[in-house]
Amino acid sequence: MVTKTREGQLVETFVTLADTLVVGYDIVDLLHTLVDKCALLFEASAVGIILSAGENDELEVVASTNERSRLVEILQLRAGNGPCVECYTTGKPVAIPDLDVVAPKWPRFRAGALELGFKSMHSVPLRLRQTTIGSLNLFWDRLGGLGADDLLTVQALADTATIGILQERALRESGVARAQLQHALNSRVLIEQAKGVVAYTRNSNMEEAFDVLRSYARNNGLPLVDVADGVVNRTLAL
Repeated sequence: MVTKTREGQLVETFVTLADTLVVGYDIVDLLHTLVDKCALLFEASAVGIILSAGENDELEVVASTNERSRLVEILQLRAGNGPCVECYTTGKPVAIPDLDVVAPKWPRFRAGALELGFKSMHSVPLRLRQTTIGSLNLFWDRLGGLGADDLLTVQALADTATIGILQERALRESGVARAQLQHALNSRVLIEQAKGVVAYTRNSNMEEAFDVLRSYARNNGLPLVDVADGVVNRTLAL
């Protein structure tokens, strides 16, 4: 049974995602909010998002709760297959309650995921009607993954976020949708560079560095990518 505390967190998450339907939201912060909230609500060990953008619609990792999920998603993208990629290409959820039994289909993914300590995972598509732009991927250090009710909830969160990314004008103008997604991918590169700078100057790890960047952006009402740009170009010291 869903506790009041978890129910309240879920409502808060939907409200946060709904705020993206207005003009001027930060798409990068939206994606990171989605992975963070999913990790909290569904007790996932790691959560990541891959999106399709660019002229060739190439998939790239744009948000992750930690380096573990990012590495296992990158592994799939390099191999050109895996549950996260299949979820995107089919537009349907992919559930793997036991990663140790997927060897015949995705041997490289299986080896990499098990090496990182994951035992189960679930991918849901980021989709709106017939448009799929990526996948939201949850990983656990235990067997099982998501139950049926939680799967519906995760898909609803993913659908709401997708509306925020595309918006109605993007459905009418494909160039706007492509620009939105390309911005997210370009921002990811800049944020990774900024994380490296902050980690070096503070002698911290990359996840702690990202927390510093995000906290500064939120406390000062700035887009995350603008803070990252300032750090990389040495106009902002954190």
